[in-house]
Amino acid sequence: MEAVALLNGLDIVLNIIIALDIFIAPLAMWHALLYKRDPRAAMGWISVCLLFPLVGPVLYFFFGINRVHHRAIAWQKGGHRRRFIEFERGNQPLSEIPCYGKIDDQFSPHIRATYALTGQALLAGNCVTALHNGEEAFPAMLAAIAEAETTIELSVYIFESNRSGQCFAEALCAAVARGVDVKVIIDGMGELYSWPKISRRLRRCGVRVARFNRPRLIGLLPGLNLRNHRKILVIDNVVGFSGGINIGDRYLVEGVKSKRATADIHFQFRGPVVGQLKEGFSHTWQLATGEKLKVTKSGCEELGLSACRVIVDGPDLNLDKLEHVYLSAIAQANQSIGIMTPYFLPSRAMLAALQTAALRGVAITIILPEKNNLAYVHWATRNMLWELLYYHIKVVYQPLPFNHSKLFMVDSEYVLLGSANLDPRSLRLNYELNVEVYDRSLAEGLEQAFYAVEARSRVLCLAELDARSYLVRTRDAFCWLFSPYL
Repeated sequence: MEAVALLNGLDIVLNIIIALDIFIAPLAMWHALLYKRDPRAAMGWISVCLLFPLVGPVLYFFFGINRVHHRAIAWQKGGHRRRFIEFERGNQPLSEIPCYGKIDDQFSPHIRATYALTGQALLAGNCVTALHNGEEAFPAMLAAIAEAETTIELSVYIFESNRSGQCFAEALCAAVARGVDVKVIIDGMGELYSWPKISRRLRRCGVRVARFNRPRLIGLLPGLNLRNHRKILVIDNVVGFSGGINIGDRYLVEGVKSKRATADIHFQFRGPVVGQLKEGFSHTWQLATGEKLKVTKSGCEELGLSACRVIVDGPDLNLDKLEHVYLSAIAQANQSIGIMTPYFLPSRAMLAALQTAALRGVAITIILPEKNNLAYVHWATRNMLWELLYYHIKVVYQPLPFNHSKLFMVDSEYVLLGSANLDPRSLRLNYELNVEVYDRSLAEGLEQAFYAVEARSRVLCLAELDARSYLVRTRDAFCWLFSPYL
């Protein structure tokens, strides 16, 4: 009798699952058909819903729908977007573009394109300083914090609780003690990289700490992929820092043999662009807390020769801005493009743009880590690199330590730097902040460092990729299938 009852119960459960799938699966497939911009993505999700009863629609509900629904949309639009049914698109580009003067006739179309995308003016009169690794970046940042008089605003993905993290915590707490208003944003997932959480110490001494999209039991999966990857530090609206460096001992590389040692480049900014960095922080703070900060016009004195513009990107109204900036810059290149990035999974559009630039005679060099801290990303990248090598684009692998730097340089004059990697996670899912800089002196200095790394790196050839065994190729191709979420 117990066996019969168990079979009857299983039969009832199975019927319920079938009934739910009959209702949910067509709804999920209809949504994918109607709102996915890429037909391959639409076909993929429709196939998943058909092949995996109930599980497929549930996966689509959590991971397939762009449900970025936050207060910023209502604040900026004055309305309320639908929560679960919405097209994947950002703000419409501007049509009327004011003239802000020409940096160079070659880059004038790109200057116009970036303004149309961002609405941000290109600001002259800035001083930009490159800071290599934690050995240069941390002392400069700590010195600026120590000199703060009114405000400190820090946004970071990872804030470790090791020695470097404790030094920053001590400096921030000391600033609070002398009356400085200190605000810190730490990503909810990035905070989990170290224990104990540094936010506890910061809160105890009066620092206003916001955790961006913190993990929680209810509602965890729908927003799990949407991380704040922006690195911003603004002191008194006078000096700012941004780039790729988080806070932690791993960014100290001199004389360190640790496998976690991470090379990177951060940048210090003085001049009018600091006001745009402040706006970037305010936007992030509003997303994390709902509080709208007042952005002042202080710190606008011209102090240097760099023309700069901040570009914020994210899966909201800023969707696709950075990728279009990259594509526009590639189109403007006449002589050279230098790319250094830890994670490289470009879109089909970017691949085509790089191939076309190479056909026009532009010398393109891409520097990637020989050994990546995320092996599956390295494998996925190897599955598509032949498409660049086939067009005589130079790809080199640099030796340890693992290099986390993000640089994009064009014709020894234009530099795009910041927090974004060239992969779908950064360009589609994360909240990122980059700065474009027009400065021949800065670009030439960074190019010297770039080619010094190239000189000690290993050139990847097409024959090496073709020589991979079928087992290795299968592994690489399998990882590449998941590249939109890596």
